[in-house]
Amino acid sequence: MSEPLIIPRRAKSAKTTEIRRSTTTIGFVNLGCSKNQVDSEIMLGALVTEGFQLTADPQKAEVVIVNTCGFIEEAKQESINTILEHGHLKKEGACRVLIAAGCLAQRYQGDLLKELPELDAVVGTGEFGKIAEICRDLLSPKKRHRRLWISQPPYLYDELAPRLRLGKKHSAYIKIAEGCNRNCTFCAIPLMRGKQRSRPVDSIVAEARQLAEEGVKEINLISQDTINYGVDLGLRQGLVQLLRNLVKVKNLRWIRPFYLYPQQVTDDLLDLYAGEEKIAKYIDMPLQHINDRMLKRMHRVGDRVAIDSLVDRIRTRIPAVTFRTAFIVGFPGETDAAYAELRDYVEQAEFDRVSVFLYSDEEGTSAADLGEKVERELMDERRNGILSVQESISAAKGRAKVGSILDVLVDGRSEETELVLEGRHEGLAPEIDGVVYIDEGSASTAHERHSRHEVLVPVPGDFCKVEITDAAAFDLVGRLVTNPVY
Repeated sequence: MSEPLIIPRRAKSAKTTEIRRSTTTIGFVNLGCSKNQVDSEIMLGALVTEGFQLTADPQKAEVVIVNTCGFIEEAKQESINTILEHGHLKKEGACRVLIAAGCLAQRYQGDLLKELPELDAVVGTGEFGKIAEICRDLLSPKKRHRRLWISQPPYLYDELAPRLRLGKKHSAYIKIAEGCNRNCTFCAIPLMRGKQRSRPVDSIVAEARQLAEEGVKEINLISQDTINYGVDLGLRQGLVQLLRNLVKVKNLRWIRPFYLYPQQVTDDLLDLYAGEEKIAKYIDMPLQHINDRMLKRMHRVGDRVAIDSLVDRIRTRIPAVTFRTAFIVGFPGETDAAYAELRDYVEQAEFDRVSVFLYSDEEGTSAADLGEKVERELMDERRNGILSVQESISAAKGRAKVGSILDVLVDGRSEETELVLEGRHEGLAPEIDGVVYIDEGSASTAHERHSRHEVLVPVPGDFCKVEITDAAAFDLVGRLVTNPVY
């Protein structure tokens, strides 16, 4: 279950806007992926700019907004449960208006209003820019009525949109495009987000500059189909063009693109990864399956031969690359033999990180009409089998790093214990990968042997050298070997 309410630390806007005064309190719940997080940050920025007051106390929130996820069945159920939980605040708290926004809202629209009487409004993915206007409308005694705010999703924020960021001050997401033109049979994203719409290069670079000026050291580029960035703008190798401009932004240290589709990967792109220090040597590429029949039924372009060749080419052209991928088990027609091929492939390929998702029938997708369904219990067994294989691989890769010295971005005190710091090396993406636990005491002793100056303790956003001393399945343990930090 999500945190009850998420309250960002500060708001930054690229433009000067008159702030309206208001005493109305807003509670906000963000569910789903990093793309949803950016949407939430844009809505929060608009609300703060319009003078609404944010609260972390659910009992005090007069308006509660749940930014929902509708990607798979588990995410949809979490969204519904969250709406129901916050619906009780109408009787037990100050809540006057309850809003469901985002993907689930866009997809199920009137069904949500019909089945969930707690809701006052359903706001789709094309209406995020109007969220403050919607709240004012719903709070007006003369206009008070339950309604839909749904349009085709043309909304795409730009660098001028007020944004109130969630999470750490030194790491941020930038959404470079919205929607998707692929026709994967299992995916409902085009139904909720529409066709691909890319932001102009200049807009993205301007946002990156603003973030860097705020102290951001790491930007994570996200979209549904990042490899296809700019095609709708008529750009040739749009991602290459974008990255060549982003590496010029001062004070950025890591640029990390996510969600590369395993086609259209050019040598120019791979050489850019290899040659540019600021581009993280990190590939996030969901392959979904390896069996040719499954790939064809999923409408994935290419086959096993093509995937094998691509993975080898990436590893050859980007030395020491970290490779994260994702697979789906239980897709209709996945036989024992097809699953065994996938499991064996995971064992042979030795990826650094692997996510495994259970197939779910999604209304409106062509896969929902396919026969040869796989039972849920068998899906669970298959997912656990692959994850077990991958855990051993990841543990071995971690042990191989013991004794090495890595550049680590400090995220802050560990969530597990205040006694150690927590950070990430270049091969660990925020939130989805492991962490490096850092003991700064050893570095203090070493520093005192060489200098009489005061020992400096790293703070969030600092980079430092860390010697890896131990490894678990997905996390590393190390000690500082540079102090002060750089």
